[in-house]
Amino acid sequence: MWLLLALLSAVFAALTAILAKVGIEGVNSHLATAIRTVVVLALAWGMVFLTNAQSGIADISRKCWIFLVLSGFATGASWLCYFKALQMGETSAVVAVDKLSVVLTLILAILFLHEEFTMKSAVGAVLITAGTWMMIK
Repeated sequence: MWLLLALLSAVFAALTAILAKVGIEGVNSHLATAIRTVVVLALAWGMVFLTNAQSGIADISRKCWIFLVLSGFATGASWLCYFKALQMGETSAVVAVDKLSVVLTLILAILFLHEEFTMKSAVGAVLITAGTWMMIK
């Protein structure tokens, strides 16, 4: 099931880039990000109430709150940079560079989460980096 959801995530991310590129034409990128964020916020809270998950708020630990808030700041910064880059650059190049987050996540997961670094992950990271380089040159 995780693979299906991950593939759907990729499809929606691709649609996000195309729809956003058209939608930000002549619009301040920060304003566009704010509009997008309101829609995401409504959808996320809609899912919380649809699945009756709101009762879990009281069970969230202080540590989890801190890291979820920090993750929110990182997401916001990412979206602000992404929309500005998308407005200025070619969609395929911006998305390719954005996907270097896979390589950066691998490095951070090894350093901070002590996840295993394998030959397979090293080769994958090199290929993603090389593919990104080819897409932007």
